Amino acid sequence: MEPVRMLQILFSLEDGPVIETVIIPCASSRTTVCVSSQVGCAMNCQFCFTGRMGLRKHLSTAEIVEQAVFARRLFSDEFGAITNVVFMGMGEPFHNIDNVMKASAIMVDEQGLHFSPRKVTVSTSGLVPQIKRFLHESNCSLAVSLNATTDEVRNWIMPINRKYNLNLLLGTLREELCLRKNYRVLFEYVMLSGVNDSMDDAKRLIDLVQGIPCKINLISFNPHSGSQFKPTPDEKILEFRNVLIQGGLIVFVRLSRGDDQMAACGQLGEPGNYQLPLLRVPEKFQVAL
Repeated sequence: MEPVRMLQILFSLEDGPVIETVIIPCASSRTTVCVSSQVGCAMNCQFCFTGRMGLRKHLSTAEIVEQAVFARRLFSDEFGAITNVVFMGMGEPFHNIDNVMKASAIMVDEQGLHFSPRKVTVSTSGLVPQIKRFLHESNCSLAVSLNATTDEVRNWIMPINRKYNLNLLLGTLREELCLRKNYRVLFEYVMLSGVNDSMDDAKRLIDLVQGIPCKINLISFNPHSGSQFKPTPDEKILEFRNVLIQGGLIVFVRLSRGDDQMAACGQLGEPGNYQLPLLRVPEKFQVAL
């Protein structure tokens, strides 16, 4: 059976900018709306199209919530009930922490949109103080975009790691989650050919997340204009997955969907004339790119 295509929605804000929201239907009667929290993003992750834009604007609480409201109102008949919300659209949600906390609270409130807290997931590149606040104040789910097993690689592809390195990030999660029952963080891992997809990376990943209740989501990289990275072949992603499973981890694989319409993970936004700079590629990875 052919997979249902993702639907990309453009919202024009009152002050002019355009944000993108994506509806993601699944065969298992689950339909997810992926909402944006900012126009652009300041994190400058090297593999992310949105990151090329830089930060243009923080979205208000209403502008975040209304994306889910419109998705539910306009597309439930076509795709079925919207069951899940993920803060994985444009922006770093925890860089707009106050409005994101308010928006996620409205989404799960009985007088609001009344989603289950387990079905509202907020993703971050790893802002440690905001992670602590979120885990103390919210019952929603947390996803952390990890994408590397060494500081050398993560410093390059995710510059936020220079402020909050792997040891600090994972140590914080290990400490915070030991106090919570029935709660797992979702680690997102975008597979970049020749950069973070070796079997040694898989073995290091097993060691890195020891003691953290977690699930791993391996994501096929979606190429875009100006991208210097290449996607890991599907068969190698599955080999990587098998190593993780043998190491006792819970693993999901997300192969590409929506990339032909620039609606897939890491492809939202329109950088325009001004773009954040690409960072210097470490010498040992220049051949891979």
